[in-house]
Amino acid sequence: MSAGEEAVPFGAAISTRSLGDGTFTADLRPEWSIGTHPHGGFLIALLAKAAQALLAERGEPQAEPLVVSAEFLHPPAIGPVLLRTELHKLGRRATVVGVRLEQRGRPCVEARVTTGRLPVRRPEWTDVPPVPAEPPPGAIQIGGNTAEGAFNLAKACDVRLDPSTVGYLAGRTADAPRIRLWVRPRAGQPDPFFALLAGDVNPPVVFNVGRMGWAPTVQLTALVRCRPAPGWLRVQVDCRAIHESWFDSDATVIDSAGRLVCQSRQLALAPGS
Repeated sequence: MSAGEEAVPFGAAISTRSLGDGTFTADLRPEWSIGTHPHGGFLIALLAKAAQALLAERGEPQAEPLVVSAEFLHPPAIGPVLLRTELHKLGRRATVVGVRLEQRGRPCVEARVTTGRLPVRRPEWTDVPPVPAEPPPGAIQIGGNTAEGAFNLAKACDVRLDPSTVGYLAGRTADAPRIRLWVRPRAGQPDPFFALLAGDVNPPVVFNVGRMGWAPTVQLTALVRCRPAPGWLRVQVDCRAIHESWFDSDATVIDSAGRLVCQSRQLALAPGS
């Protein structure tokens, strides 16, 4: 992607092309990556999109992602990929599709995607962290003067960090592994697929304890709870334990209307282990 070239909008970036036999092709774009690796949340959204595309071909155009549970086997490179789908269950309330992302004949990510219809009414009960609806004036914009060079995602997403939760940017190494942030696409409004990306958009929480570097996800499960309202998505990410080579990361994604739109939990490898 050249310096003057605009980022491909999220909806176009996760689009798939059908080969007519349950397989699809897609292109992994450089602006939806971290360094040389396609962004994990973007890959989750792409797998969900492939599942939706399969069901649309089978006469279920209203299917929406409810759950994506993915195993990250090998990091794909920027470029074309093949998506193989398999219908595991066709149900009245929930349908399950297997999706495998391959590149050059090698499986890279495997997932089960559960689809259905997302709720439209207000929840009867909810408990979400008190994250302000919009980033405060002092929020740190990734992609600005303080950007990490590897965060190519800043070309396509506006991401703002709560400075009180990213001590590593100030050189601290003993802060809690907890980060608050806000994210929205630079073009268009968030949808359920972008909510999946938002559940993995944060810098690794282990940065706050001095474990800097690439933190590859091994397994990630994300729940989409409702369609997000227009505007900022606010995200709080927590960690329960950093244990030798491993750490967990739990993200809660809340929309501008204060509704829970996505929950994600992942197990990842800590840098410097």
